[in-house]
Amino acid sequence: MTALWIAVIIAAVGSYALKLAGLSLPESILNHPTVQRIAHYLPIAMLSALVITELFDGGQRFAVDWTVLAGLAAAVLMLILKRGLLVVFVVAVAVTAVLRLLT
Repeated sequence: MTALWIAVIIAAVGSYALKLAGLSLPESILNHPTVQRIAHYLPIAMLSALVITELFDGGQRFAVDWTVLAGLAAAVLMLILKRGLLVVFVVAVAVTAVLRLLT
């Protein structure tokens, strides 16, 4: 087993544990104003992280791809329209994929 597979397994177990912890929290904690405020900004942080990872190629160089920027613009539009996180990601991925397919 390579180091990559070990990292993938650790990430999968960690993600599952984090989701399980979130489901196990009492409702009083989830309804706390600070938790609500932080949860409101999580989609923006996740989208930003995805864009940043797409903008750098394997050699740690900055490579602007106009299709990624178009997908980002579509995602920002979905955020402005107050769509759900899943819709934001699906629209961003779909726009980027269609534009890459056409070019």
